[in-house]
Amino acid sequence: MTRFDVVVLAGGAAKRLGGADKPGVSVGGRSLLDRVLGACREAGRTVVVGGRRATVRPVVWAREEPPGGGPLAALAAGMRHVEADTVLVLSGDLPFLEVRDVRKLVDALGDGSAEGVLSVDPEGRDQPLVAAYRTEPLMRELGLLAAEYGTLSGLPLRLLTQELDLVRRPAEPLAAFDCDTWEDIATARARIREHGTVLDEWITAVKAELGIELDVDTGVLLDLARDAAHGVARPAAPLTTFLVGYAAARAGGDGPQAVAEAARKAAALADRWANEAGQE
Repeated sequence: MTRFDVVVLAGGAAKRLGGADKPGVSVGGRSLLDRVLGACREAGRTVVVGGRRATVRPVVWAREEPPGGGPLAALAAGMRHVEADTVLVLSGDLPFLEVRDVRKLVDALGDGSAEGVLSVDPEGRDQPLVAAYRTEPLMRELGLLAAEYGTLSGLPLRLLTQELDLVRRPAEPLAAFDCDTWEDIATARARIREHGTVLDEWITAVKAELGIELDVDTGVLLDLARDAAHGVARPAAPLTTFLVGYAAARAGGDGPQAVAEAARKAAALADRWANEAGQE
């Protein structure tokens, strides 16, 4: 995969939220900013333009001068810290952006000769803050705009994108969903609690809270919990899965494989336990 850095724009007045601290608004137990940072954890360097705050992972902080100068001024401030030839530019209010969305943007840019790959949302609108760019032409155009207008403060993003050779790529249905209003926040909070997604959202939130970057087969663990509950006793389910995690951590090596092996052993034990009970 192409090496890339990330610039996240997390400032702004959030007027449609009544001036609330939008990057810090919680969706699914995680701030909007932390959700975005979780999606770009494969980046070499992550630059956040906005007020400093605690974040789920280390970042480089930047700030436009004067603060509140708008997206172009904020982007220029962040770009000063970029080192990679490819940069992902994101707004800090994308609750459903995922690692795979980031990979697709970066890979699409690497596969062609365009200067940027722009997401297009389901309504057909360009999303220049859900996009991957080549660093050199992005810096070039920012410099030209600053020279032409004397300042980047208050300038719209379209002045930048109209000068770049861009490829447009349809975004996944929710990848470009941003939270501009309290209605958007309510929609996002309701969406993550839907039956088909709540478990994945919860596991992702727990891993982020505990600082774990480990992909495991949750189905294996759920099956183990069911077997322990039915074959032994209901309280055995959470205790068994905890012990499996502890055993996998002690075993070291490949994380997902260690979890799967420990779960296999525990499931076999639960099966033997249940069989003995059936023979009595």
